Amino acid sequence: MPDLLFDHQNGIASITLNRPKALNAFSGEMLDLWIEALEEVRDSDEIRVLIVQGAGKGFCSGGDIKEMIAGQGFYKSDKDQISSGLKRKNSLWKKVQRIPLLLEEIDKPVIAKIHGPAFGAGLDMALMCDIRIAGESATLSESYVKVGLVPGDGGAYFLPKLAGLDMALHMLWTGEAITAQEAKERGIVSFVVSDEELNSYTQAYAERLAAGPQQAIQLIKRAVYANRDMSLRSSLDFISSKMGLIMEEADFKEGVQAVIEKRKPVFNAKDEEVRA
Repeated sequence: MPDLLFDHQNGIASITLNRPKALNAFSGEMLDLWIEALEEVRDSDEIRVLIVQGAGKGFCSGGDIKEMIAGQGFYKSDKDQISSGLKRKNSLWKKVQRIPLLLEEIDKPVIAKIHGPAFGAGLDMALMCDIRIAGESATLSESYVKVGLVPGDGGAYFLPKLAGLDMALHMLWTGEAITAQEAKERGIVSFVVSDEELNSYTQAYAERLAAGPQQAIQLIKRAVYANRDMSLRSSLDFISSKMGLIMEEADFKEGVQAVIEKRKPVFNAKDEEVRA
């Protein structure tokens, strides 16, 4: 079986990290497949929502330390005129760091479904998603410091935006493992549900988003992320431009008509389809 599974149906795509015996630690193959899958999610008009999940007993334990020690996979440092340190930097840029950059290009909702451990880069991958839904027995940790490493894939960027500067430093400095409920209290996890409900809750959440007006949902996501770096005037100018465009879309017209007729709107219908 490949180190990563990718599937999509009914507008919902899933990326499943598939190295359960290694708690889904990253491999070179996994990252290559991950990049390919994200590019398809970004470019496909058929995909409306993405779920990222792990196979087996956990979400993801981060980078594969054995590969790191052996100099294999995405840590590989070829013996040439370039220093080993520079080769590792370039390898991170071409592999694991491509994931947050690709996610930044995806305006569709991305949901992390977290069960079991989400450690180090595994936690960071969840932080890069828009929504994090965790089973109650999940554990989360920025564990880099325990092996003398720094967060190389964006943890130092994403975590402070969710947990605040001081809590992010605390977690990165100590490698403390916290429960799903503690993560929710710190603003790191969006929702905590029972382990038994995790699959059904996440699926229902994804289906709800997939059934919504897609242009509006994607523009909302872009506006929220873009506003982090905008002044109020720039933000209002940005959103007024989007408002002018979105009111020309069929989904807006359907939504207004549904309100008038006191019925549930049917979004995403193709032009040739008759709206109920």
